[in-house]
Amino acid sequence: MVRLLGLDPGLRFTGWGVIEVSGSRLRHIADGVIATDAEASVPARLCMLHAALAALLAEQRPDEAAVEETYVNRNGAATLKLGYARGVALLAPALAGIPVLEYGAKSVKLAVVGTGGAAKEQVQMMVRRLLPGAVLRRADAADALAVAICHAHHRASRLAWAASA
Repeated sequence: MVRLLGLDPGLRFTGWGVIEVSGSRLRHIADGVIATDAEASVPARLCMLHAALAALLAEQRPDEAAVEETYVNRNGAATLKLGYARGVALLAPALAGIPVLEYGAKSVKLAVVGTGGAAKEQVQMMVRRLLPGAVLRRADAADALAVAICHAHHRASRLAWAASA
């Protein structure tokens, strides 16, 4: 059995989700959102995010982590701030010695829904279906669980390929 952490990074809200995988079986463990103080400076918010992720890693003890890749939007400043948060989301598990992989939004949607162009609502519905018991109070947590599910599928494919080689 392996424990996977999915992260959907953001400077205001970072979604997280933990699942356990045994063969092709997925089990929801926990999910939530890390919120930073919008009134604080960017460096202070990044420190808050790192401290919260370090505590989460210590509590949940994942074996591997997966982070959603940043998409580029028209607002350069917003994209840059998202990149900062993403950097912290990549760094925190790496500092804890946990392997970290990255997945684009289309890959996540394809793994969870079956099409890379799925709507957020479709992703949330499939996450609920694949992980009974997941509460999903915020879309950020659902997205993080979707990243974890995507990683579980890709991980299984990599292991099967390695075993056949």
